[in-house]
Formats: sequence, C-alpha cells, structure tokens
Amino acid sequence: MFARNGRRLPPAFFVSDPKRTPDPVSIAKGLPPGWGVIYRHFGAADRFEVGARLRAACCDRRLILLVSADADLARAIQADGVHWPEQRLAAVRPRHPCWIETCSAHDWPAIARAHRLGADAALLSTVFASNSPSASCAMGPHRFRDLAARANLPVYALGGVTPENAAQVFAPTHKRAAGWASVDAVMSGWGKETES
Repeated sequence: MFARNGRRLPPAFFVSDPKRTPDPVSIAKGLPPGWGVIYRHFGAADRFEVGARLRAACCDRRLILLVSADADLARAIQADGVHWPEQRLAAVRPRHPCWIETCSAHDWPAIARAHRLGADAALLSTVFASNSPSASCAMGPHRFRDLAARANLPVYALGGVTPENAAQVFAPTHKRAAGWASVDAVMSGWGKETES
C-alpha cells in the first residue's frame, strides 16, 4: 500500500512510549528495513536530541519515521511525516504535501473523517486487550476486519496484536488491513531483525 505522495507504507509500526520504551533509538536499530517508527515524546525536554538520533537510526535502517502530534519537531529532524491523535487531525495535506500523515482512530466516524481530511492511513484501536493506559475496550478481530474492509484508506491494527493473534486480524480478503502497530510486541522481539 502507498501513501498519497507515492511512498510505500510500512508493513508495521513501532510506537514509542516514554515510560515503556525509554530508549527508542536502540529498538529502531533492530527493526527490519521498510518498517515505520512513530516517535511519541509527550513534551520531553530532550525530544530534539532523541528525535535527531532516532532519525539517524531510521535512515541507517531505511525506516519511515513519523513524529506524533509535533509538526515543528518533524520539520526540525527531517522526519518523513506526522502521526496525529484522533482529536488533533486537521486538513494538513496542502501544507505538507511530501509528508506521510497517519492518525489514530477508534470507530467508523473517525476513519471516515481521516479519509476526508487526507490522512494516508489510520491506526485503529483497540483491537485486542492492551497494556496501554489509554486503551479502550477491545473491539475484537471481527470488528476490526469489518471496519478495515469498509475504509477508503489503509488501516493498521493497534492494541494487543501479537504473533499469536495476528492471523485473526489479517485475512487475505481484507485488502485495507495494511499491517499492525505496537509498543509491547516490538519490545518482546516480534519483528526484530536477526543477524544471519
């Protein structure tokens, strides 16, 4: 699947978290080429320094780097785009035509709004029970597949997706299910590139 600027979208996103992933740079260095990283900093004082190091790691690994909810930081570190929380998604395409822009979504109206406002993809949650403090009630794989199949943009599964349950989410007939995004699954080593 591709973004509106013609760039290929990643098959999976590592979503950083200041508390759960205090060293996102080290994690990024172990990800397979072509994956994506969403850097969430929540206003950390060292965000420009960490962001620059993360950008360098992503360039080395050929990863797509998005900065969450911070267009200024994305510009400063020359990230590939921005990930917007559902409530902050705006009509940003005309201002940043070269960026990849994704957003969070929790239901069908949010997915439809993301498409209308020009987002390249939506991260739909919560699919399975999750350890995230902000996780809502799990919608389950059937509801995810239904919403992804109806969507007019690529949709990623977020929330509790693991190697054990991923097959329930990604059926070959659901072409809008673009991949998955996670904090915990990546930390546990799922997707970590192994040296041969």
